[in-house]
Amino acid sequence: MKEKRHSAIIEIVQKYEIETQTELADILNRHGFEVTQATVSRDIKDLGLTKIPTPSGKYIYALLPDGKSDPSVGRNTVLKEAFVNMDKTGNLIVLKTKPGMAQAVASIIDSIEDKDKLGTIAGDDTLLIICRTDEACNRIYNELAGMVS
Repeated sequence: MKEKRHSAIIEIVQKYEIETQTELADILNRHGFEVTQATVSRDIKDLGLTKIPTPSGKYIYALLPDGKSDPSVGRNTVLKEAFVNMDKTGNLIVLKTKPGMAQAVASIIDSIEDKDKLGTIAGDDTLLIICRTDEACNRIYNELAGMVS
C-alpha cells in the first residue's frame, strides 16, 4: 500500500501545484488513500520531496528531476528565496523571512545536523535560532550567511 501511495504522491505533485501537506492529504483521500497529515509528512520525507518556488511566488512540493533527493538543492533555494535579513546577539540568531516562510526555513535549519544548535522557534516571518554558545552562534550565523548569499 505504501508503494502505491508513494507512486500516487509523485503523480499528484507532478500534475498539481501542491503547497501544503493538508492539500496533498485531501487529494490522496479523494483518491481512496486513507491518510493523515502525519502520514503525508513521513511520505514527503521518504520520497525526498522538496519545496520549490514557482514564477507566481508560491512554494510547491516537487521531486528533483533525477528522482533523487539532494536536500541542499531545495534547502538553499528556499533559504535564498525566503530570506530577508538576520542578526545575532550572544547565543541567539534572529532571521527574518518573507511572510509565511519562517516555519519552512526553521524546518530546513532544524534538519541540518549541528550539536551546537539547540533549536528554532518560528512565527510567520521571523525565527529564532538558539545556539549552545556565543562562539557556536557566530559560526552558525556565518554558515547561514553563506547559504543565503
